[in-house]
Amino acid sequence: MTIALIAHDAKKELMVQFCIAYCGILSHHTLVATGTTGKTVSEATGLKINKFLAGSQGGSQQIASRIGCDEIDMLLLFRDPLKPKPHEPDEASLLRLCDVHNIPVATNIATAEMLIHGLERGDLDWREIVKNS
Repeated sequence: MTIALIAHDAKKELMVQFCIAYCGILSHHTLVATGTTGKTVSEATGLKINKFLAGSQGGSQQIASRIGCDEIDMLLLFRDPLKPKPHEPDEASLLRLCDVHNIPVATNIATAEMLIHGLERGDLDWREIVKNS
């Protein structure tokens, strides 16, 4: 699976801690991320991450375009709900694309942990089932 990682500045450390905790699972998948998130997580974990532009410079849109092309299988987007962001409309489009393309998405650590455990159990391999039928 290809998993996209995005974290607001106030949530980057939480994303790092999440990726450290689940490094063993994440290492078996292809990871992509917005620039700063990818750099921060990669440096802390040693995970190989394909980094796009920073989110505010279009990285979120690059990930959105890959969702539209069915190249992303899961999105972990750790948002800071208390501080409005100037690129929030981009995030709304990103979430809408996830809904259109049936991409599992987590916007907080509780949901991310549910998804990662489902991934570990094999519960999220629905795309492979559809491809093989």
